Amino acid sequence: MGGPPPLPGEGGPPPFPWEAAMALGFGRLRLSSRAFWALTPRELAAALRAFAGPARAPLDQAGLTALMSRFPD
Repeated sequence: MGGPPPLPGEGGPPPFPWEAAMALGFGRLRLSSRAFWALTPRELAAALRAFAGPARAPLDQAGLTALMSRFPD
């Protein structure tokens, strides 16, 4: 069919950001190891949204131009 999946950096998906996930879980949420490792990825993402808020669309050209005119440095 297609052979083995590509290795990271060879066109496959990026590796999961374990360092950031653990920093959020242990540092910000103060979860125990047992509670952190029991979370599903969706539960961890929901917890992250509680701190970061909902995802926002990136700036479009008009938004970037307006921001640059407000802060011309």
